[in-house]
Amino acid sequence: MKVLNLYAGIGGNRKLWQDVEVTAVELNPQIAEIYSEYFPNDVMIVGDAHEYLKKHYSEFDFIWSSPPCQTHSLAMLWRRKTLENVRYPDFKLYQEIIFLQYFAGSASWCVENVVPYYEPLIAPSSVIGRHAIWSNFYLNPRVNTTEGKGIFDIVGGQIYGFDLRNRKVNERKDKILRSCVNPEVGKYIFDRMLRSHEENQLGIFS
Repeated sequence: MKVLNLYAGIGGNRKLWQDVEVTAVELNPQIAEIYSEYFPNDVMIVGDAHEYLKKHYSEFDFIWSSPPCQTHSLAMLWRRKTLENVRYPDFKLYQEIIFLQYFAGSASWCVENVVPYYEPLIAPSSVIGRHAIWSNFYLNPRVNTTEGKGIFDIVGGQIYGFDLRNRKVNERKDKILRSCVNPEVGKYIFDRMLRSHEENQLGIFS
């Protein structure tokens, strides 16, 4: 199965996927280097994931996208009193959801982000803990999870088996780690996608 992993970060969502050919896209070359050390068999593209999706979406069986979440996060409301920190929501999130809805064809896809501070313009398929998920395959509408971020590990430079303690990166390490999707969440979504494929195949031949 050919998988496109957009805004790949250090690869939390990808960690527990098996038997896949992954092309990952990450804008920050330092973060891309870390990803490649953990997943040396994946193809890493250092570049703009939003543009890469538009040009290459038809080449993959499964597309995962995790656009930047900062402008959709509840934390934006905490910054209201500091005017220089207030930003418009980045609606590339919805551009990608709509694009995939109409152009993905037979490919399975999901878009992951935080549960936004506002009423979503497009209702997510599922809410999994702190994650809002839009997809074209079935997910339970709400999945409770005890995915603790491990604040002390984040401060120390580790999470989910990823270790940044001895890494030199321009980005704040805690920010990189907080953006890391719990591998168990990534596996749940991936497994549901595979099950959906199997169910569709059974439907064809039944």
